[in-house]
Amino acid sequence: MPESIEPTSNGATLLGATEIRALAASLNATPTKKLGQNFVIDPNTVRRIVTQAHVSETDVVVEIGPGLGSLTLALLPNVAKVLAVEIDPVLANALPSTVASHAPSLKENLTVINADAMRINELPMDPTHLVANLPYNVSVPVVLHFLETFPSLKEILVMVQAEVADRMAAGPGSKIYGVPSVKMAWYGDVTKAGSVGRNVFWPAPNVDSGLVRLVRKDHQFDPQLRELTFTIVDAAFGQRRKTLRTALGSVLGSPQIVESILRDAGIDPGLRGEQLSLQDFVAIAIQAKKVT
Repeated sequence: MPESIEPTSNGATLLGATEIRALAASLNATPTKKLGQNFVIDPNTVRRIVTQAHVSETDVVVEIGPGLGSLTLALLPNVAKVLAVEIDPVLANALPSTVASHAPSLKENLTVINADAMRINELPMDPTHLVANLPYNVSVPVVLHFLETFPSLKEILVMVQAEVADRMAAGPGSKIYGVPSVKMAWYGDVTKAGSVGRNVFWPAPNVDSGLVRLVRKDHQFDPQLRELTFTIVDAAFGQRRKTLRTALGSVLGSPQIVESILRDAGIDPGLRGEQLSLQDFVAIAIQAKKVT
């Protein structure tokens, strides 16, 4: 067995740096910035992700952007099914062969979907988990799209740019608290699950990465309020330096109407968006809906 292939005890072998580069060369596949491709070349990192993902042998995992299959091979022995969504047709076509050669007894547990993750509205099975090394440029929209589209998702663990990880998990009052923080909180409890250095990737990015976990939580919010709440969140943070009285005018109406809505929601119109919790934004949406 080549040194670049890392053995596991469950019928699968993981990809090492040498084999990943060789596999890419055989496919004439060069990682591209356009697709945000940075392949994980460290077997210990994918093992760590699987451990942190809290998956079991009964779970159906959707993996977005599997690339050459590093994380896919680590997931397969630990779950019932991996639904791999890959936008690159060359990589999507090659993944089944890679799994067949490195985890032959598990190849039937893989389904590859060659598609843009943002356009996925249905899957062959209801996923219980989302686990992925996400392209930096679409990480937040993709996560939010899947959380909204697939209520069956009970937990996610994604690797994203460190700065994005911090923003996803930030709480009210901090400078990095913003749109991703509030929208992620709509779906559940968000926490950071660790840091990842840049040298575990090929090519190595210019920034470090972080792991983010979301555990689905039913806040008992009216689902019909989500769109309005998110519109209000976007407006509040679109002009961070302005008070809510001013920032929300574009979506709620005149200053008098905005002031009335905020006061009815128990919110000081002189506050700024970063001082409000998710519950505060929902309260504003509830009052705004009453006057429309």
